[in-house]
Amino acid sequence: MESTGLGPRDLLAEATAGILQRPARSVLTALGTVLGVGAFVAVLGLTATASSQIDARFDLLTATEVTVEDIAAEQDEFAGRAFPADADARVERLNGVRHAGVYWTAGTDRGLRVTAAPVGAGAGGRPIDVVAASPGALRAAVPTLAQGRLYDGYPSRTKQPVAVIGSGAATLLGITTLEAHPAIFIDGKPFTVVGILSDLSRKADLLLSVVVPRTTAETLWGPPARGAKMLIATDTGAAVQIAAEAPTALRPDHPEYLKAIPPPDPGTLRADVTSDLNQLFLLLSGICLVIGAVGIANTTLVAVLERTGEIGLRRALGARSRDITAQFLAESGALGSLGGLIGTSLGTVTVVGVAVVRDWTPVVHPATVAAGPAVGLTTGLLAGLYPAWRAARIQPTEALQR
Repeated sequence: MESTGLGPRDLLAEATAGILQRPARSVLTALGTVLGVGAFVAVLGLTATASSQIDARFDLLTATEVTVEDIAAEQDEFAGRAFPADADARVERLNGVRHAGVYWTAGTDRGLRVTAAPVGAGAGGRPIDVVAASPGALRAAVPTLAQGRLYDGYPSRTKQPVAVIGSGAATLLGITTLEAHPAIFIDGKPFTVVGILSDLSRKADLLLSVVVPRTTAETLWGPPARGAKMLIATDTGAAVQIAAEAPTALRPDHPEYLKAIPPPDPGTLRADVTSDLNQLFLLLSGICLVIGAVGIANTTLVAVLERTGEIGLRRALGARSRDITAQFLAESGALGSLGGLIGTSLGTVTVVGVAVVRDWTPVVHPATVAAGPAVGLTTGLLAGLYPAWRAARIQPTEALQR
């Protein structure tokens, strides 16, 4: 008998019939590819969408923050303090500066003991940092007050023993209200608490600290030997220029004694975020695709074993080995393509849904949508190679005897 091959239409019909004979198994088999391709499309779409939002949503607080560090000791061991007494006023005169102030941790060498009372149960010292800060430094940190107020220029000029405490420090010290004008004791010296901070946009560590005026700290515990810094809040777009001008404004005689740290470049941040997202989520989608490929390969191989008699009959009627190979490759490829189409749709819907919830503009590149079904088809074909090869090797006589 002359052997005749299967035409494309017949091959498609046979593959469709093989899939529809076991619909539940086919659905479960395609599910791995659906998840893998869906994750692939969603990852690329969400990454593109997030990348397009980073410039617009770039943290304005970070983009408008400059830190100046005292590095005088590194330049000259006899230089002394780099920040002058009127450091705040010098920098705040620069165009584009909103607030600026010097701060440091007081009593760095020996530490300071903070208590809620001079004697009795509240006299036990707490591990709470005491930060010396000028009024400008507190304002530059963009604080939110739970109670009270910030100290201003008058307590700072007159070296008043007042303090602003963070909510965490208030909890440790047992202070819940300012109605009774509570006081705390730092190394036995009383300080009136004038404000409790509930939040800080910058320098969040101050929530666990006690903040006192810079001049008061200098009078009681001396100037900082090292570690003093200045926090500067600028207008949008002025940070880089202020970072360049601040050292000269503070110390025109020795600007090298001060190191200004401008905010990071948003373009670099966007590239880093995009790269991290791509690497992480593409790895996850790749794992899903491998799981889907294993599922397709396993199901197709089981189908080969179950349909041994059918394969033998087809071979006896003239089907060639390559026809059997093509038939099973067509089935696995169809399952992969179906999973790819559904996964692409689900991934696109996910990107749009997340963008709508976050009030973003969804970005899904056409190449990503086109690649989804192709990835599914490729996964299905690769998964079906071994089962199809196994089916093609079945001899008609052996198959019909089973």
